[in-house]
Amino acid sequence: MEYSKAKDSNGKGRPRVSALVALTLLEVIQVNDRPLEVFEEEDTSVTIPRRLGLSDVVERRIQNYQRETKRGQKISDQEFGDLIRLVTKRPDARAIFLESGVRLAGKSTPKVKWIPRRLAAVIARRQVRRRLEALFGRRIGGFADGAFTLEGRSLFFVQSDPEGDACALVLGICSA
Repeated sequence: MEYSKAKDSNGKGRPRVSALVALTLLEVIQVNDRPLEVFEEEDTSVTIPRRLGLSDVVERRIQNYQRETKRGQKISDQEFGDLIRLVTKRPDARAIFLESGVRLAGKSTPKVKWIPRRLAAVIARRQVRRRLEALFGRRIGGFADGAFTLEGRSLFFVQSDPEGDACALVLGICSA
């Protein structure tokens, strides 16, 4: 399929973001919306449907993103932006993004005590840069001078969330 100026035939933009990112966001929402306990006097037919993560639509999207993730498919920036806007409407948006970022970071490498701090910082920066590029299909920000400072001047998902809650997604990836 050929793209012209990063647009597909639907006008949604070239798919670059890993479907795993969308899948992880929806799975974290689903886990957070699952009630820890149900009270006897609670009418679950009223309270449960109001929880976004427990809706049939989210369940279908999760199944779709699971299939796409297995195939290594990607989603467009617009689809990812729509998902960010959906998450930012929640009062726990920052926590959702942070937990998703930690999950997306993957397994951490074993820490070796004898590596000098400067070398450890260089290795960590490289690992984070590679992981971000693998997940988002492009370079996300750049590292500033110092131990571990990631600068993102025009992150593509900040356009969908001017408040900055979505930055917790990158924070979670970097902190894991």
